[in-house]
Amino acid sequence: MDLRRLKATNFLSPLLAVLIAFAIGGIIIFVKGTNPLLAYSALFYGAFGSLHGLSETFAKASPLLLSGLAATVAFKSKIWNIGAEGQLHMGATLVTWAGLTFLELPTFLTIPLIIVLSFLGGAVWASIVGALKARFKVNEIILTLMLNYIAIYFMGYLLEGPWRDPSGIVYSSPISRAAWFPILIPGTRFHMGILLSLLCVPLIYVFLFKTVYGYRIRAIGASNKAADYGGINISKNIIFTMFISGGLAGLVGAGEISGIQHRLMGGFSPWYGYFGVLVALLGRLHPFGVLIASVLFGGLLVGGDFMQRAAGVSAPLVYVLQGLIVIFLIGGEKIITRKIGSRE
Repeated sequence: MDLRRLKATNFLSPLLAVLIAFAIGGIIIFVKGTNPLLAYSALFYGAFGSLHGLSETFAKASPLLLSGLAATVAFKSKIWNIGAEGQLHMGATLVTWAGLTFLELPTFLTIPLIIVLSFLGGAVWASIVGALKARFKVNEIILTLMLNYIAIYFMGYLLEGPWRDPSGIVYSSPISRAAWFPILIPGTRFHMGILLSLLCVPLIYVFLFKTVYGYRIRAIGASNKAADYGGINISKNIIFTMFISGGLAGLVGAGEISGIQHRLMGGFSPWYGYFGVLVALLGRLHPFGVLIASVLFGGLLVGGDFMQRAAGVSAPLVYVLQGLIVIFLIGGEKIITRKIGSRE
């Protein structure tokens, strides 16, 4: 019965949250004098109704997907990594350093280099927290949040100082063309980094559910004491988990700098790291669920702009919908669990 309850909750909670959020959003749209069906049609057409819209949706979904996978890996082990924002900033910083330093390196060497550096930037930054948690039992939530600010302000120092563009504007000079991710669909922004993020989904699924490393992560999350009794080295696995989680977040930096911006600038991440936590929760901490949730959130961001132009509905309604989805996700899970429990 417990397994049936778990499966029902995992499937129904996100679906219920999305449906209720859109229903309440429809009421808000109707009260403001617009046809909700027209508004939602514009939203979904803008996000999924054309090649351009679809590519933009995946461009927005890609960083959400990676940060969502980062949260998923950590949360599976009951390690609350809220530091993806700082980790992706460190990944972006190392990508920019490579793109400004290795100007003569050919593309076939530069691209793998920046992927590795972005992963290591986030991984090492997160491992600091993992090591301190393993050794001194520090609160990882507080520490990851503090390291977010350090990473962001360190990047700000570089942009204000040694990396500042000669024009005087507060962003770096363009990175080497060899460090740009190639565009896979001409006329769009669908770059190689998006494909990389999509490939991470089956890889993380296999890692979590088909390898001994993933088993250890899930075992620690299920019962720390039982895992320790079973011979799992808790301290080493905490550091390892944070290394993988931070590395996934760091890859966001490669996608945004090498795939979209082609230079480092303040505000390149509209809180992708924090949104990744929401995506992970909506995806029920499952890699393929996180993929669906990231595409939904990416579609809301892209479709919201089109909805504003086509139906006259304010684009910030998208953020209202996202907030409602999270609220009802938490509440819906409790309701469904109680309903199933009462029938038993």
